[in-house]
Amino acid sequence: MKDPEEFDAFYKDARARLLLQAYALTGDLPAARSSVRDGFVLAWHHWRKVARTGSAEAWVRPHVWQHAHRRHTARVWHREKGLDPELQATLEALGQLSTTQRRVLLLAHLASTSMPELAREVGMTDEAAARELQHATAQFSLHRGAPSTQTSLLLRRLESVTGEVRWPRASIVRRAGTTRRRTHTLVGAVATVAAVGVAGALLTEPAGLRPTLDRAALSVPSAAPTTPAPSEGALAPAPEAEPLPEAAMVPASAVAERVPGQGWSALETTDNTAGDGLLMPCRASRYADPQVVDALVREFSVATPGGSGPKAEPKRLAWQATEVSRSRKAAKDGFRTVEGWYSGCTQGRTQLLRTSTVQGVGDEAVQMVLRNWADPVRTYVLGVARSGRYVTTTLTSVLGNSVENPPGNAELLAEAVDALCELEPGGACATGRVRLAPRDAEPVGDAPRLLVETDLPPVSTVERPWVATRATRPRGGNPAATRCDQTVFTGKVGGQPVRDASTRTYLVPGAKLPVEFGLSETVGTLPARQAGGFVDTVRRKMASCEDRELGSEVVSTLSRSNGDTELHAWRVSIEVSDDTVVRYDMAVGRVGGRVMQVAFVPTPQVQMADGAFAALAERALERLRAAP
Repeated sequence: MKDPEEFDAFYKDARARLLLQAYALTGDLPAARSSVRDGFVLAWHHWRKVARTGSAEAWVRPHVWQHAHRRHTARVWHREKGLDPELQATLEALGQLSTTQRRVLLLAHLASTSMPELAREVGMTDEAAARELQHATAQFSLHRGAPSTQTSLLLRRLESVTGEVRWPRASIVRRAGTTRRRTHTLVGAVATVAAVGVAGALLTEPAGLRPTLDRAALSVPSAAPTTPAPSEGALAPAPEAEPLPEAAMVPASAVAERVPGQGWSALETTDNTAGDGLLMPCRASRYADPQVVDALVREFSVATPGGSGPKAEPKRLAWQATEVSRSRKAAKDGFRTVEGWYSGCTQGRTQLLRTSTVQGVGDEAVQMVLRNWADPVRTYVLGVARSGRYVTTTLTSVLGNSVENPPGNAELLAEAVDALCELEPGGACATGRVRLAPRDAEPVGDAPRLLVETDLPPVSTVERPWVATRATRPRGGNPAATRCDQTVFTGKVGGQPVRDASTRTYLVPGAKLPVEFGLSETVGTLPARQAGGFVDTVRRKMASCEDRELGSEVVSTLSRSNGDTELHAWRVSIEVSDDTVVRYDMAVGRVGGRVMQVAFVPTPQVQMADGAFAALAERALERLRAAP
């Protein structure tokens, strides 16, 4: 049984401290008061769990601070009218600090946490948190124009404002928490009934709490309001869900345990409503779910060595992004969106190296390894997972070509899921045994059977990105054919027409390359038997090319068959004059009745690395196989 007396005592004891902290964090008294109330409503909802934590206040505080922070992010630093100039100066000095600096300062001076507790709450190592506290204290002292020894006194003087707040009775807070719990139970019951096919029932939503990403004030409305669709950067109203606490994000210690590098620390954690929202590489929009309920993004970094210069990039970076969707279906769509961002990354010169399913993590999870070939080269390991209505993404980045510990990155993703799965809209957790299984790249683009720019490797001496032309029907020939095979994707094969033929060319605009340089791919569909004959015909032509084309040389570089899947590649050299030799890399393959041909024409100075074309041919087969 819940203990009302124990909760009431906690409410009366802690509310003033939490209000002072939330007010100092935001400078917004109405938002701070509402956030404290919301935090206690949430605490009563989960009181059985909260009472067992050993520190109910430490459990509530992140929720209160998160509520308060979200409520004032849509406007400039709040200014109370008619405030005492000394108190106003204190708020202004706090407003000059970053959110992380304010948090560590307030945890140290108003929450009286130990350094390990402070570090854990802000997601830093003890050393990084201590440095951040020193920096925050110095900055506050500078902006306030007061000695650092007076920091606690100046902050506590804000009690003259917060002490005048009138509070609802504890019984009212408990009643709201009970209503919230009943609403969750009713929504869960309705979902269960719907799952077994009971249709036609009309549900009128009872009074309850509807947190939003910017944490609109909790209330008990008489009827559900009509809410317009949010604009970019706005945050949608939510069905029942716990606020996403910063404690549900992985700490720097978790990154340090699983990813190489010394001195990992967490930088600022935000809800990603500021700026363009593109904090992580390859992201195409602020949120994967345009109707997102709640979101947090946290960045991690390894300290730059001393003497590296003011513009030196940290060797290693990492991020975590978590979103809460309105429904499991919306979360599934958001998961697919994140997959698409990275499988078809539009960041110039970024190549997708491989894709794996992460088994044993959440409801679904995937890992991708990418490399950005722009100077300085960076290699990324991405993990994205869904658990119920949560979608969380982890991304680690290192300077250079090293692919650092994919299994460790998978374990990091598992820890991220485990921090979310037991929250209210969570789903499956990690099973304990996390494994990586190779899989095809996620289909992307308006021609998912064809290669995309992210699939293409770099070529020597060229620093510009590949660009794909629009996919078209191969009307005037097949740009992927060589003089040896002269394959066409029009007409009939074995009495059957080639269907759904499509072709595109890949170029490097602005690179001043010879006109013959380029890459082309063509795909089409036949019945499986005719598709096998199509590939056999190309193989026979390539085998006889040296006899038919004087001055030609054909070398097989890849040949494999497995059931209805085949892939074959050749390197071709043809003398077109006494002093001119044209070289090709060409591959043909099929998956069932789907056939493809891809060809690359290098120049003596501009070529792919050894093995790169064979890997590209394998990716072309992946795209062919995975396309819907």
